[in-house]
Amino acid sequence: MGTTKIDRARVAETALRLLNEVGLDGLSLRAIARELDVKAPALYWHFKDKQALLDEMATVMYRRMVALEPAEPGRSWQDGLLLNNRALRAMLLRHRDGARVYSGARFTGTDHAQSMEEHLREMTSRGFGLAQAVRAATTAYSYTVGFVIEEQGVQPMPDERRAGYGVAERAERLAGYPLTAAAGWEIFTDYDQRFEEGLRLIVAGIEAAYRPREA
Repeated sequence: MGTTKIDRARVAETALRLLNEVGLDGLSLRAIARELDVKAPALYWHFKDKQALLDEMATVMYRRMVALEPAEPGRSWQDGLLLNNRALRAMLLRHRDGARVYSGARFTGTDHAQSMEEHLREMTSRGFGLAQAVRAATTAYSYTVGFVIEEQGVQPMPDERRAGYGVAERAERLAGYPLTAAAGWEIFTDYDQRFEEGLRLIVAGIEAAYRPREA
């Protein structure tokens, strides 16, 4: 092994790149150390365990997402939720097992606080109570992360599909259950369209349940 100088940022960047090759289950501190040409113990100066590294990876992913989000002053709260969650899904899909890495991660900085503050201020200014604004945002977030976890279970990367998820083969196997067989075309295809439709259902439900009034 060499004596390559490393820091948290370089380790996280290397881990994200390696993630696309080996997936979350194949990602280990030892594999990352080999990629960086250092000994594995060197990584423990920066991350106490794999979860600490995953937290940093999720933070890097979040920062990149926020940097790419377009600023649209005066947009409706509905458009805000739609745009934020579209951006979240797009970011997660850039990484193999991206949703699994991101789900449950603890951000290592306070970068998220600024955008969260702005989002909550935007929603409360439009008639939501704080609790309602939080529940609306977290419900849409949970839908998006859950959707992508399932999506990446079938398509680990956008141009890759796991064996055994052929819709026609599934329909043939379940021919005795015609509705279930036909449902496969809805469940395992057209992810973009299904995500968008589901997200709009979430937003419409929020509007119907909370009926916010512009303040």
